[in-house]
Amino acid sequence: MTDTVRNVQDALSTITEHWHPHRLTSVNDYDVKVVKLQGEFVWHTHPDTDELFMVVSGELTIQLRDRDVVLGPNDVFVVPKGVEHCPKADHETQVILFEPQGTVNTGDAGGEMTTQLRELN
Repeated sequence: MTDTVRNVQDALSTITEHWHPHRLTSVNDYDVKVVKLQGEFVWHTHPDTDELFMVVSGELTIQLRDRDVVLGPNDVFVVPKGVEHCPKADHETQVILFEPQGTVNTGDAGGEMTTQLRELN
């Protein structure tokens, strides 16, 4: 998959559900994921890894315990490992995530919003 051209907008256009990341490609031991977000996720941490968010379209608020970080199109923010956070989007927002392979979307929280990484068609 790493030697294939993938268009981010085309990939996002195939996603119909919110909060279900899809692998766009892989780089070394990292997955580049695309996902559509709307509503509020769960508070969680990733104890062993940072998590990079890049907004493609829309607006994403990453709630931290001491502040909110608001991202718009083309903005990037890294949540450091071990920092509790809760993403939320009032309207549909398209996002690229960079995470080590095997990273669980809900981190240490688990629960009904935990989902397996999906492959794009």
